[in-house]
Amino acid sequence: MSQPFDGRASAFATAPDGTRIAYQVAGEGPPLLLLSGQSNSHRWWDPVRGGFEGAYRTITVDHRGTGASDKPDRPYRTEEMAEDALAVLDAVGVERAHVYGTSMGGRIAQWLAARHPERVRGLVLGCTSPGGRLAVERGDDVRASLGAADPRAVLRALLALMYTPEWLASHRGPFTTVGDPGMPPFARRRHLGASNRHDAWNVLPSISAPTLVVHGTDDLLNPTANAPLLAGRIPGARLELIPGARHAYFEEFADVATPLVLDFLAGVPVDR
Repeated sequence: MSQPFDGRASAFATAPDGTRIAYQVAGEGPPLLLLSGQSNSHRWWDPVRGGFEGAYRTITVDHRGTGASDKPDRPYRTEEMAEDALAVLDAVGVERAHVYGTSMGGRIAQWLAARHPERVRGLVLGCTSPGGRLAVERGDDVRASLGAADPRAVLRALLALMYTPEWLASHRGPFTTVGDPGMPPFARRRHLGASNRHDAWNVLPSISAPTLVVHGTDDLLNPTANAPLLAGRIPGARLELIPGARHAYFEEFADVATPLVLDFLAGVPVDR
């Protein structure tokens, strides 16, 4: 596995509503936009970002409400956060990029690819969902575990949903996928609302970018059954399931997931 990403200074883009969105750029090569999960900043990608930097100029984003970005206290929408990502591409001067979104980042990436097809070369959707009434929701037991009154119990539950017991037994952290520690509570609620309201079902057939859908077979946080729904709804999409992986497949199973994504993106035609 690659060494953890050691951090880069943030620059800022301005979203259409005036919100300042922090972003970070590292590596050399064609641009690859990496979009992180709910309630997480660019640090989500720290453990695996180095695996992409040899081939791509990676661009990460602190979603509104996280990291160094502004944190407006009003409802957030995944459609709006796609416009935030577009503002970042504009600020970096990137006309077209590969886009790799995981979890809520995958929801955001769906809107970016559907509404701005000219800006997306290849699309990777990881551990994510189309949203709406046809999506497969997490079980009531999972919801209950994440809604416990004891924050320590919530953290234990979240870690168990992210990683296998074997991984947790040999990795003591810090874990970069369990939420931005500096995020105010109201922003966490805004992120949860954005994820819960996401519904891209009707626009998925309009995605024209070559698309790879990746999911762990043991993901209960965002049930694996959403992966074939996405792949079946997006024209020509390819589906890859990683056996035994949970929600943070991209980290624990990086030796499988990173080459899988790199091979897929390398096969996207240059003129896309």
